[in-house]
Amino acid sequence: MNPTIDIKPLSQVKAHAAEIIDAMQTTQKPLIITQHGQAKAVLLDTQTYHSLTETIALLKILNQSEREFAQGKTKTTSEVFTVLRKKHSEK
Repeated sequence: MNPTIDIKPLSQVKAHAAEIIDAMQTTQKPLIITQHGQAKAVLLDTQTYHSLTETIALLKILNQSEREFAQGKTKTTSEVFTVLRKKHSEK
């Protein structure tokens, strides 16, 4: 069992929602919610959620970059700076 994750049944979450949310703000530990003994949902504090979504976005960008590199869609540093200088001089 992962000590950084809490597991609670849905009935307990319903009965103690305010206390559970307050505790999550402090611990920032995810909460797995079970229903009939099976994991059904995960509850995260907002800071952890935003951090997770930012990480996913960065991983998507990295994955796209790796695909483009494998396809040979690259430019040299001088080509990039030439384009940037041209755009800067047009302003």
